[in-house]
Amino acid sequence: MLDWPKILGGVLVLAAITWVIVEIREDGARSIKDAIERQNNDAASQSDADRSDYDRCLDGGRVWDFGARKCRGAAPGRRD
Repeated sequence: MLDWPKILGGVLVLAAITWVIVEIREDGARSIKDAIERQNNDAASQSDADRSDYDRCLDGGRVWDFGARKCRGAAPGRRD
């Protein structure tokens, strides 16, 4: 004869373990998503700041050094 209380207890323990594993995975996925979103927001802010610096550099008649990501001295004179 089957021992139904033991079987039911085993099923409940298995369900509890499964629920804990699913919750841990969802929490991990949520934290990774939040970290990526923070990085994207930081990159967008830095891009806006760099674009503003670039525009101010050119408006001032200077030259933007893309390698150093900064404004350099006056633009060299042109030869005609």
